[in-house]
Amino acid sequence: MYILGAVAAFLILSGWNVNAQSGPAREPVYPSRVSDGGPLQPFTFSRQPASASAIRVAYYAPRQQRAEPIESTDEEPEARTPGFDLTDSHPMIRGNRAVLRNGIAYAPSNAPDSVKHAIWAVNTICRRPYVWGGGHGSFHDDGYDCSGTVSFALHYAGLLNQPIPSGDFLRYGQRGRGRWFTIYSRHGHVFAMIAGLRLDTTDLRYGGDVGPRWHLDGRDAWGFEARHPVGL
Repeated sequence: MYILGAVAAFLILSGWNVNAQSGPAREPVYPSRVSDGGPLQPFTFSRQPASASAIRVAYYAPRQQRAEPIESTDEEPEARTPGFDLTDSHPMIRGNRAVLRNGIAYAPSNAPDSVKHAIWAVNTICRRPYVWGGGHGSFHDDGYDCSGTVSFALHYAGLLNQPIPSGDFLRYGQRGRGRWFTIYSRHGHVFAMIAGLRLDTTDLRYGGDVGPRWHLDGRDAWGFEARHPVGL
């Protein structure tokens, strides 16, 4: 008895509860601590690490966009004529008078559409040579004479169905000068003033026929009959 009492007293002093039921020993849990200013959660050495679970990641694949058809924005389909590309270059300037730059005429924005079309059309032939009778068998030719050139301009203004010789311009349209388009004709030669520019096959600087060209200067109209298309 003395020995058992001594053992019980030793266990009590050691912190053991002699009346506790026998069972599995609890694992020691260490209290949380603070490291670098942040709390550390309680942990134990005997706890098994949780099995890693698969992470599901969603990837976004953008849909391919179909190219939409481009609608034509050509506002002047009547300008298309076989043999002449009149839709790629429509130079224009504000105001009432045409401007000449590098041999190309810029149509004035205030001019009627018929005058603009005439100017743009002549731009396509203004480098071609002078050919007697050129532009009379067809509006489309390798070279032009004076009446063929003026007929070409009137045709693309929508004012002439077939080329005519210089003498016939004496009876064309109305007498006198027009606001936008004036034809000066006599037997043997014809030229025109369109929006302030002279359309002529004669270059007065050299005194010869060079073919359809735009000119800034006018010329002496003595002996010429001035006529103009109706309304222009």
